[in-house]
Amino acid sequence: MRPEDVIAFAKERGAKMVDLKFIDLPGMWQHFTIPVSELTPTVFSEGLNFDGSSIRGWRNIHESDMTVLPDPTSVKMDPFMEVPTLSLICDVVQPDSFEPYDRDPRQIAKKAMAFLQGTGIADTAFFGPEAEFFIFDDVRYEQTAFGGFYQVDSDEASWNSGRDESGRNLGYKPRPKEGYFPALPTDTLHDLRTEICLELEKCGIPVERQHHEVASAGQGEINIRFSTMVDVADRMMWFKYIVKNVARRHGKTATFMPKPIFGDNGSGMHCHMSLWKDGAPLFAGDKYAGLSQTALYYIGGILKHAPALCAFTNPSTNSYKRLVPGFEAPIKLAYSYRNRSAAMRIPNTGSNPKAKRIEFRTPDPSANVYLAFTAMLMAGIDGILNKIDPGQPLDKDIYGLSQEESARVPSVPKTLDESLLALSKDYEFLLRGGVFNKDFIETWLSYKNDREVIPMQQRPTPYEFYLYFDL
Repeated sequence: MRPEDVIAFAKERGAKMVDLKFIDLPGMWQHFTIPVSELTPTVFSEGLNFDGSSIRGWRNIHESDMTVLPDPTSVKMDPFMEVPTLSLICDVVQPDSFEPYDRDPRQIAKKAMAFLQGTGIADTAFFGPEAEFFIFDDVRYEQTAFGGFYQVDSDEASWNSGRDESGRNLGYKPRPKEGYFPALPTDTLHDLRTEICLELEKCGIPVERQHHEVASAGQGEINIRFSTMVDVADRMMWFKYIVKNVARRHGKTATFMPKPIFGDNGSGMHCHMSLWKDGAPLFAGDKYAGLSQTALYYIGGILKHAPALCAFTNPSTNSYKRLVPGFEAPIKLAYSYRNRSAAMRIPNTGSNPKAKRIEFRTPDPSANVYLAFTAMLMAGIDGILNKIDPGQPLDKDIYGLSQEESARVPSVPKTLDESLLALSKDYEFLLRGGVFNKDFIETWLSYKNDREVIPMQQRPTPYEFYLYFDL
């Protein structure tokens, strides 16, 4: 779509305002809004300026001017604003040179695609993320110098089976780890998830399926159709936005926090990937599980760099409360056919070579999707360029391995600071083609350490009082 088409689209839909969205460092949309009368063709070529010093992890105050360039192909009507509002996703550029801003995650993802095409390996990278989430009825939390707590609640939570609901507690609350696929009335959020699906499709985002997930207390999953890497990252931003706002429309709240509930399953973001060239799939072949040698090398790159990748694919301290033994989140860096206990799964997709893909199951939806997808792609490219052998597959229940067997299989890091340390030692593969640069890696490391890891380490937690107060 061209700029003039966007302006015509706005008139046809009766838009009165235009919302300009862009992605910050941690992975949240930021936005500002202009009247539709200000939407002229020059906005798409000259952009609009804003204060970059107020965006997390971006500019200092003495260099704060930044420019957004709206992407005309991203045009949609925002489904939640009371006044008819056109929405455009923007790239961020330097205001003087119009060079891509090297801390803009969307620009980094675009550079990764250009690098892939420049290698001659492939011209297209398809990604299919599966992001899980919780929908709660109430959430409360507080952190002060002298206290802290959190509490979440859900009408369908297993812990409310004995709650006095004024004579209206009708049971049918999923037991822990038994939330997968129950029919109504146990699945109380079916209609809400359906409404999310319909809003997604109104925004041009195809939906494949929706269902309740394993955990009690309102865990769900909605699968959107795979697409090219940057496009599906854009779709994932819309996905999160729509899930949160439909939940709010019904007086509920949605979270993509990986592990909000102790003792039940957390929320992952399994990522399906494949490479194509000249309209032909590159991952189908005559090797293990119907894969090509290219696909095996790609897997080798992911597994080799996985500890560093986790700094982007599992970037929160809470991420590592999901990556623990005893749940479905895979912690062992192995690959296997059909096997959901391996970090890298090769789905059984039948005989169609176009369906052949791999699935990295470690990531979670707290990730900045542009950075996570880019890092995975760069690791896969490194595997292909350097012919990294992934080793032998592990075709057994990895969760059931003996202690001796388990010790021989590499694991993901146990904490965010371990992942950040791994990234600090293994990032050269990300610098190829100028996709990431050293300044960005250093910024990411310092941001995560200074704002998340160290503050978390410094604060007492309620469980520490439970363990240690009476010593």
